[in-house]
Amino acid sequence: MTASGDLLIDAFDRIRDTVHRVVDGLSPDELAVRIDEGANSIAWLVWHLTRIQDDHVSDIAGTDEVWIAQDWTGTFELPFSRDATGYGHSPKDVAAVGGSTGEVLVGYHDAVHAQTVTYIRTLQDADYTRVVDPTWVPAVTLGVRLVSVVSDDLQHVGQAAFIKGWLTRR
Repeated sequence: MTASGDLLIDAFDRIRDTVHRVVDGLSPDELAVRIDEGANSIAWLVWHLTRIQDDHVSDIAGTDEVWIAQDWTGTFELPFSRDATGYGHSPKDVAAVGGSTGEVLVGYHDAVHAQTVTYIRTLQDADYTRVVDPTWVPAVTLGVRLVSVVSDDLQHVGQAAFIKGWLTRR
């Protein structure tokens, strides 16, 4: 384990803790609330940030996505292809995630978090410089990809926390 790994695990732990706080105490109807017809819901944001983490980390780790391997596709029963992550989703797609419960959302997130942390614990400092996507300029390294996932997840969980605050103060 490295200092870089410790920092990344701390960041992913903070995301997980915030996901739990955001969905805690909310009903499926509250998780599905959208500030307007074009906005994302808490349920969609948590599902999406978890799907992105699952997709990106499993890709760089060379492992199966938790979404598929643990049949979260069957648990959520969403009307998308099983490899959908939320990119390019329409307002109708966002609404389709609306029946999710907090327990299901955090269950999936916790399973992805566990796989992420397990993978990070295997890394050494030299691993973070490995190029994982040469199609970008500059090429994306493992370290950059993991920081990108943390950044994306933090933005979306922050949006979800904002919606919860708005919802509970109405």
